[in-house]
Amino acid sequence: ISVKGLDDHQIALLANYSLHYVGGVRSGDVSADYFGVFADLIEKKLQASDQQPPFVGMLSNGTSGDVNNINFRIKSSSLPAYEKMYQVAEKVAEHVVEAHEKVVFHNWVSLGMQQSELTLQARKPTPEMLAHFEKFNNNPQEDAGHRREAIYANRIRKIVEAPDEVTIPLQALKIGELGIVAIPFEVFTEIGLEIKDRSPLKPTFTIELANGSYGYLPTPAQHKLGGYETWLGTNYVEIEASNKIVESLMELLDGLHQERTEP
Repeated sequence: ISVKGLDDHQIALLANYSLHYVGGVRSGDVSADYFGVFADLIEKKLQASDQQPPFVGMLSNGTSGDVNNINFRIKSSSLPAYEKMYQVAEKVAEHVVEAHEKVVFHNWVSLGMQQSELTLQARKPTPEMLAHFEKFNNNPQEDAGHRREAIYANRIRKIVEAPDEVTIPLQALKIGELGIVAIPFEVFTEIGLEIKDRSPLKPTFTIELANGSYGYLPTPAQHKLGGYETWLGTNYVEIEASNKIVESLMELLDGLHQERTEP
């Protein structure tokens, strides 16, 4: 999404990219990762520096719950702090500039937004999980079978005390014929692809971790396969959550599509 003034100066730009944050910061640092680096780079590449009001460049995270930049089949060499995020941001910014050259600007577009809340059941530990982690808590050094076991033992304790359900916000926005949905999870890519395919607004993209963070959002099929993103303590809500979220978003998108808008 690119916004220009009537005098053709660049006001703002929003890009969306589906890749997990990169990391690689110095211990104790707080970083905006490659999203922050992108904001700096895109301002320079669009020659939008030193203007008033200042240009605003933004990069949102798409459906990257199961997408990262690590090839686990090979052992990669270590890089200096921040180097990887600069590499990623540079590639993303280059492609955004190429796409930006093809953008068709309009002097008027319809705007719309709908929001709803969805209540999901929270996952709870099984008796076997509770017994295992109780044993671990009593003798952590002897029973540790995984380097993150202490972390998950603490998460399981918190989950036991947590509410049995959670109510999440969902949003759908329309800018002309473009659709945007906002989901407060780390969303698997196939969920984003389903939303793109079914949405009446073309194109449509997803901004994940929007309006909150409730853990990873795998599909029911991915739950059957297992893996880090499906572990209790990484994923917190019912197995059918992704299907319910997609159906709720389709209702919002359909409502936006049916709205009558006139210039």
